[in-house]
Amino acid sequence: MTEAPSPDDRRVVVLNDARRYVGPALSRLLAARGHDLVVGEIEDSLAEELAALGASVEIVAGGRDLTDPEAAGRLVAAAHERFGRIDAAVSFGGVIVTGSFRRSTPEDLAHAVSGCLEAPYHFLKAVVDPMVEQGVGQVLVITSAAGARPTDGAPLYSAARAAANMLVRNVAAEVAGKGVQVNAVGTNFMDFPDFLRATGADDPSVRAAVESMVPMHRLGTMEEFASMCLPFIDGTSRFVTGQFVACAGGWA
Repeated sequence: MTEAPSPDDRRVVVLNDARRYVGPALSRLLAARGHDLVVGEIEDSLAEELAALGASVEIVAGGRDLTDPEAAGRLVAAAHERFGRIDAAVSFGGVIVTGSFRRSTPEDLAHAVSGCLEAPYHFLKAVVDPMVEQGVGQVLVITSAAGARPTDGAPLYSAARAAANMLVRNVAAEVAGKGVQVNAVGTNFMDFPDFLRATGADDPSVRAAVESMVPMHRLGTMEEFASMCLPFIDGTSRFVTGQFVACAGGWA
């Protein structure tokens, strides 16, 4: 039987949102593997579940919405006050802006850029410097598989996500010699409520049509995605940086 890590051995992970999308599944994996968490939002029941797994969880008011330029700084400050360091940091968010390019407006572009590019910029600005000062750290920016290929019906969203992926690559190159890894991952065709509602795939007949668009002919799960994310933040993969990896069943 594996012993639980001692408090001095536990890693500290900043996660802006443990309530939505991959947040709950990733939080559970991290807690089970000896990580403490600093989060911007979390369900009370999940916080209790993580505590039962041995994790200390610091909840930071105003830390979830990364379009607020101060939100990530609040997470970083709380992590240093509670734990004295940050071993890894994970961000996600953004809004899907749909419609054709020809019918788009400057407001649509601003909306896409705010959620999908400026938000990760604010996050990276807050977390990278403290990690450089430590001489070690792992950052994972969750973007979207739509940033890896043209996406019919969402050109501005796809472009903004692609810009975020390139921002990650540039930041990674800048700090690679400082002991800090910066990577991006992204999804499409995932079995979770927001995607099902957005695509109509909560209707079984529509779901079959949506699944037919995926080379693997099914939707992915958040548990699968969380498992894919883990090596980028748990300290086990130390020689990978500046990468984008899609979790989209072969679509990207």
